[in-house]
Amino acid sequence: MSANPHATEARERWGHTDAYKESERRTSQYTEADWEAAKADQQQAIDMFVAAMQAGLAPDSHEAMAAAEAHRQQISRWYYDCTYDIHTGLAAMYIADERFMAFYENIAAGLAQYVHDAIYANAVRQS
Repeated sequence: MSANPHATEARERWGHTDAYKESERRTSQYTEADWEAAKADQQQAIDMFVAAMQAGLAPDSHEAMAAAEAHRQQISRWYYDCTYDIHTGLAAMYIADERFMAFYENIAAGLAQYVHDAIYANAVRQS
C-alpha cells in the first residue's frame, strides 16, 4: 500500500489524464529547493485571496481575479498547463470535497467559496 493515500487517490482519479502525466514528469525532477519554491508560489496566491477577501472585495474584483490568475499560473508553472476549464474544475472541487474545503476554511472562514467564485470570475473574464 502507498505511504501517501492522497497520491494513490490522485493516480486512480486522474492518472489517465495528460495533466497528471505532465505533473508526474515535471515533479519527478524537482529538488527540495524546487518544492520550496512551488510551495512559496502557492502561498503567495493564497495570501492574495485572503487579502482581497479580508478587504471586503468582491470575488470578481480586480484583486481577487489577480489572485485567481496567480493561482492558475503557479499550477501551470510547477505542475501542468492549467487551462481555465481545468482551473474551474479545481474550483468546483474546492467546495465539493470536504478536504479541500477544510484546507481553505482553516485559513479563513469563507475562503473556499471565495476562491471558487474568484476562479470562476477570472475564467469568465478570459472567455
